[in-house]
Amino acid sequence: MRRAAASLWHLLSSAFGSAVSLARRIRIPRQWLLAYLLLIVVPAGIFLYGYYERSASILKSEVIRTMQQALKQAGSNLSYRLEHIYDISNAAFMNPNLHSYLSVGADDQSMEIQLQVIKDLRFLVDTVQSNSDVFHVRLYVDQSKLYAGEKINFFSLDSLKNKAWYSPVIEANGGIVPIGAYEESFLDIGKARVFSFARMLRDPDRYDKVSGVLMIDVEEKMVADILSALQFAPGTQVYLTDADGTIVYHPDRAIIGTKIAPAILEDMKLSSEGSSTLKIGTEVNDVMYTTLQPTGWRLVAQGTESQLSRRAVELTQRSEWTSLMEYVALFLILPFVLLAIIVRGMNRRVMQVITVIRKEGSEGLIELPPVNGDFHMLERSVDHLILRVRTLVEEKYRAEIHEREAQLQALQAQINPHFLYNTLDTINWIAIGKGATDISQMIDSLAKYFRLSLSKGRSIVSVEDELSLAAVYLKIQQSRFLDAFAFVLDTEPGLGAYQMPKLILQPIVENALLHGILKSKDKRGTITISVREEEGDLIFKVSDDGIGMEEEQARQLLMEEPHEAKPDSTGSSYGLYNVNERIRLYAGNHYGISIASKPGAGTTVTVRLKAEPAKRPL
Repeated sequence: MRRAAASLWHLLSSAFGSAVSLARRIRIPRQWLLAYLLLIVVPAGIFLYGYYERSASILKSEVIRTMQQALKQAGSNLSYRLEHIYDISNAAFMNPNLHSYLSVGADDQSMEIQLQVIKDLRFLVDTVQSNSDVFHVRLYVDQSKLYAGEKINFFSLDSLKNKAWYSPVIEANGGIVPIGAYEESFLDIGKARVFSFARMLRDPDRYDKVSGVLMIDVEEKMVADILSALQFAPGTQVYLTDADGTIVYHPDRAIIGTKIAPAILEDMKLSSEGSSTLKIGTEVNDVMYTTLQPTGWRLVAQGTESQLSRRAVELTQRSEWTSLMEYVALFLILPFVLLAIIVRGMNRRVMQVITVIRKEGSEGLIELPPVNGDFHMLERSVDHLILRVRTLVEEKYRAEIHEREAQLQALQAQINPHFLYNTLDTINWIAIGKGATDISQMIDSLAKYFRLSLSKGRSIVSVEDELSLAAVYLKIQQSRFLDAFAFVLDTEPGLGAYQMPKLILQPIVENALLHGILKSKDKRGTITISVREEEGDLIFKVSDDGIGMEEEQARQLLMEEPHEAKPDSTGSSYGLYNVNERIRLYAGNHYGISIASKPGAGTTVTVRLKAEPAKRPL
């Protein structure tokens, strides 16, 4: 303000001196010239200076508002990526085998068991690291584990205890603790800058004992790329802080780990997002911030001049001085006309810029008339900023549209069970009314089949329900193929309450009937379904006395993904490959299907699943 006033005074003094010199040449009385300057030029200069200050203030507030929106959008994008990392960590944390593998027990002395554990944990780690957002996965385990010294994905828990974040991870009691950017050395890839998200794992047998720590690393470049897209003015610092005001990411790595100014920290405690003008030391800083979920970190933009505010002041000031000099040069001819043109022109240009800012996202960018004046750079900068904000908003909008379309398609693909049951019940009563008991029994069995197969949308059902589904299916087929086969259910008591993936037995039973018994010479036979528990596993056996098959053919059924059914309905058309893959995805690679068969001697399909009691009523 003081510098601008001095410049204005210098300009008026120069103009007055030039006017006095010109007045002497054309012999104008000095008193007249002085009165003219005091009545015309000085009021006009004061008016233009006030207008300049008001315009700069309006531009600054509008630009800061737009910058705050851009910062918020970048924070939203970064929050989405971090929430994805949290979801990945939760999915790994919920793995039923992870905690039991990391528990300390007598099995730690068994080389065979530890090798199997390494294999299973390696599969889990590779699955997590296959996600594009995950840079590396680390598991810190008890040093008694054979794989604790692997130092690629598995490390000794003792090596973590000297880290600064070890205590917060333990105190979080299983919660995820985000760790700011730091440099880590990896045996397989060398040094890298990463963020980490760590959580403690407890021994399921001794809950008071820590069995390990799971850390998911994210490359610092992911965060840097998102923040570098913010095209703020040079000198504007964009960084991340935690809830205590410690900087966890900054383009200048020497600043990481330091504290932000107390004035900024106190201001951020008042709300989750906002902008303020604060005096820090001897300088006035414009500070904007927004909160990142779920870490609670703050994304902060700080500068001694907010984006475009300094440029707006300079351009507005330059335009003001140019206009004033032109006015001073011409005030002897058309002072009032020139003043009106300057004010009107400046007002039109300022209002056009503000209108463009306020209409962001509602239409395409408004084409401003090409100019070579002082507002050209300001308009280009504002256009670029708005285009960037709109691009981010449109990307988020398209992502939401795709998500809603997927949800709608999923809802449209579902069958309304009530409508299906009511329709079958109506057909059943019509059959009973007409004395068609065989049709009634068929409809009743079909209704039971759909009820059991739909399972209220659940993918995990009880063993009892799965056996009931297979029995209902066979009863329906008995009505279709009269006196063609019989079936026997042989279940060990107490196993019906265990849980398993649904639709495991029905495809196997269907193959036994269609490809075993009905292809035999006399088209008659017996299907036996037995269930036993052996060493903590459920063993299902589906046996038939049909035509059987060669050992090589049985082996190929579980090794090749099924394609289009062959005319003779053999080979991959059985679909056992899909059932086997579902079991392995659910229970692990050491579970699944095995087939024992010989031509003319029937076939026995054995299903091995982990015996898991239902966690809640199914």
